[in-house]
Amino acid sequence: MRDDFEVLGLKVLPFTAEEAELAGRLCQQTRHAGLSLGDRACLSVGIQLQAPVLTADQIWATLDLPVTVRCIR
Repeated sequence: MRDDFEVLGLKVLPFTAEEAELAGRLCQQTRHAGLSLGDRACLSVGIQLQAPVLTADQIWATLDLPVTVRCIR
């Protein structure tokens, strides 16, 4: 699977303890949006790396977070 991502120019990154802690802290801040742990994990990686995040869930774009959210639909 990693090779498939690399062909597309995508990198598989580790999920660090710092990102896990941030995902946990995002729980209260994003509760109203109904985000899953996976959603918060993705957002926390984007925040830590100062990189945009991609999603098909348009509610992410309404969140007041220090990350650029790009909706793919």
